[in-house]
Amino acid sequence: MNIDRMMRDEEGFTTAGMAVALLVTLSLLFSAAQVYRINTVSAEVQDVADAAALAAQNQVAEFMVAVRVVDGAVLSLSLLGSAAYGLGVVGLCVPPAAEVGAKLVSAGQKALQARDRFAERAAASLNELQQALPFMAAAAAASVASANGADRGAGYHAIALLLPAEGETIAVGANGAEAAMEEAVQQEQEALADAAARAEEATRRANEAKQRAFQRDCGDNPAYCMYERAAHLAGLDGADNPLYQSVDAWSFPVARDRALAYYRARLLGDRPENDSVEAEARSVLRKHFYAYAVKQLRETDIRETPTGLEGAFPRFPRNMDQLRHTTLYTHTKYPVELGEEEGQLPVMHAWEGCPGLGLTDHFDSVKTLEEGAFATCGECQFTPSSLGNVASASTAIDNGFEYHYDAVAQAAEEYQAALREAAPLAAEVKREAQGLLDKVGEALGGAASMRIDAAPPGSVGCIALVVAPGNAAAPSSPFVSGNAALGARAALAAATLVPDDTEGASVIGNLLDGLEGPAGATGPARLVLRCWSGLLGAYGRGQDALVGAVETALDGLPLVGAAGLGSWAADALRGALEAAGLEPADVRPLKPVLAQSTAVARADGGDYALRFLSLRDQVLASPLSSANPVGALADRIERDAYDRLAALEIEIACIELPLGLGDIPLTLALPPLVVDGAQGLVERATEALRGAAGALGWTDPWE
Repeated sequence: MNIDRMMRDEEGFTTAGMAVALLVTLSLLFSAAQVYRINTVSAEVQDVADAAALAAQNQVAEFMVAVRVVDGAVLSLSLLGSAAYGLGVVGLCVPPAAEVGAKLVSAGQKALQARDRFAERAAASLNELQQALPFMAAAAAASVASANGADRGAGYHAIALLLPAEGETIAVGANGAEAAMEEAVQQEQEALADAAARAEEATRRANEAKQRAFQRDCGDNPAYCMYERAAHLAGLDGADNPLYQSVDAWSFPVARDRALAYYRARLLGDRPENDSVEAEARSVLRKHFYAYAVKQLRETDIRETPTGLEGAFPRFPRNMDQLRHTTLYTHTKYPVELGEEEGQLPVMHAWEGCPGLGLTDHFDSVKTLEEGAFATCGECQFTPSSLGNVASASTAIDNGFEYHYDAVAQAAEEYQAALREAAPLAAEVKREAQGLLDKVGEALGGAASMRIDAAPPGSVGCIALVVAPGNAAAPSSPFVSGNAALGARAALAAATLVPDDTEGASVIGNLLDGLEGPAGATGPARLVLRCWSGLLGAYGRGQDALVGAVETALDGLPLVGAAGLGSWAADALRGALEAAGLEPADVRPLKPVLAQSTAVARADGGDYALRFLSLRDQVLASPLSSANPVGALADRIERDAYDRLAALEIEIACIELPLGLGDIPLTLALPPLVVDGAQGLVERATEALRGAAGALGWTDPWE
C-alpha cells in the first residue's frame, strides 16, 4: 500500500489536522464553560441583592405588624370604654343591677383614660422605633449579605436605603363624641338610677297587687276563692268558671267574667230558704242585688294592656253607707201603700207579693223610705237596712263570694294606682337612658377617629446595593489559568410591601392573644374582660364582633326587673350598636416582594428618589454632594440608633386595665441579627462600599 495514501485522503483530512481541531474545540469548550462559571459566580451578587432587599423590607413589614397590633389595642379600648358606658346605663335602669351599672360606668371612664395613656405612649414609642428603621433595615441587609458570602472569600457586603427615608410622625386623633358621652352619663347617672328605682318599686307594688288578685280569684284553690265559691254556691264549671295555674296566664278580665257568670246564675237560681214571708222578702232583695251586680258587670269593660289596666271593677255595697251611693238606693221598685185613715203612716213593702200589701198607691225607693216617715210592714219587715244587709255577711267572712270578689276589686284599684305612679317614672327613665345610649352610639361610631396609622421609612419600598470586593479567585481549568482574580461586582435590587392574601393570615391572630387580660376576675371585672376579649375581634370583624361582645356582656347582667326596663334598655343599646356602623380594618399582614427599583423610586417621589431616577445606572447615593456617591450613601444610613437597639425586646406601651385587673405590656421583639453585631456589620458593609467605589467606576459627583 502506498504510504502517502495512508496519510491522506482525497477530502484533505490528515492526522495532524484532526489533532489541532480537537485541541481548538476543547479550548473553546472549556473557555465557554469557564465564562459560564465566572458569569454564574458573578451573577450570584444579584441573588444576594434580592435577598438583602427582602430582608431590609421585612423590617418595615414587622414594624407595620406592630403598628396594627397597637391600632387594634387602641380601637378595642375605645370600644370597650364606650361599650362599658352603654352597659352601665343599661345596668342603671335596673335597680338589682344599679351597683354593677355604676361600676361599669367607672370602668368605662378608666378604660378610656387608660386608652389615652396607652395611645400616647405607643405613638411616642413607635415614632422612636421608626427612626431606627433605616438602621434596622441596613443591618438586616448587611447580615443577609454576610451570611450568603461566608464561603466566598471576602464575601458580600450590602447596604439598603428605605424609601421614603423619613417617616411621617405618628399621632392619635380625637373623638369629640366621647367627651359628650362621658359628661352626660356622669351628670345623669344618679338621677337615672333614682327614677329607675322608684319605677321599679311602683311596678313591684302593682305586681304584688295582681298576684293577690290572682290568688283571691282562683290561685288559692282548693281553699276559699272566687273559683271555689262559684263552683260551690252556684254550681259553675267549665268555661264559666275557668281555673288558671299561674298569674302569668291569668288576667283581671277573668275575674270579671267569673263574677258575671256567678251573679247571673245566682239571679236565676235563687230560692227562699223557707216558706216564711221574711225568707221570701230576703230572696226578692237578693235578686235585686244580683240583678244590680249583673247589670254593673255587663256595663264594665276591663282590659289589660302592656302598660296597665283599663276599666275598674264595680264595687258592691257592704253596708248602708255604701248602698246610698248606688242605684239600689234610688231605684223606685218598692210598692207603697197609703194609710187607710187620716194621719196613718204609709207603708213600703219589699215586693208586690207581700201578704201585708193592700192597695198599691205608687212605687218608691229605699232613699225615700229612709228620708220619710213610714210604718214598717208587719209581714215583710222591710226597712232601709234590709237591702243594705243583703251582701254584708258574705262580704265580711271568707266563705262568701263577695268577700273574695271585693278583695280582687281592691287589688285591681291598687294595681292601677301603682301603675299610674310607675308609668311617668318609667317614661322618664326611658327618655334619659335613650339620650345617653344615643351618645354611646355616637361615641362608638366615632371610634375610628382615634386610630394608630403609620407611613414609616420604607412604606413605599427599599433599594439595596450589594458589592463583592475584587479579590476572589476566578475558577480554573486545564485550559484556563487559575491565577486571575474576579473584579469587583455589584448588584441593585428593590422590594416593596404587599398584603398577604394567604387564607387565615391576620396581624391579630396570635399577637393579640396576650391582650385578653388575667384570669379569675369576678363580677363587673369579669364582664369587662369578657367584653374586651370579644371587642379585640372588632378590629378584623367590625360591627359583628362589636355586637357579639356586648351581647355576651349583657348576658352577664341581672336585667330582670319588675318594671321591664332592663330588657328595654338592652334593646336600646343594641339599636345604638347597630347605628354605629363599625367597619372592619384590613388585618392582612404585609409581606415584602421584589420590585423594579425604578418603580419603587417613582412611587416615593422624594428628593432622594428623584436623584436616583436621574442616575438609575448608579448605586444609591446621598442627597449631599459627594465625589463618592456610594460613600455618601453610607454616611446617610449610619444613624445614631444604637442606643435604641440595646435590647432584644422593646416595650411599646403598657395597657392599664380598669377595675384593678393589672397591666399588660405590649412589646416588640427584635431579631438577634438586628442587635448582635449590628453596628459592626453595617460599618464593615459601608467601608466595603466605599472601597469598591473606585473599582466600580462610581466617581462622578452627585449634584
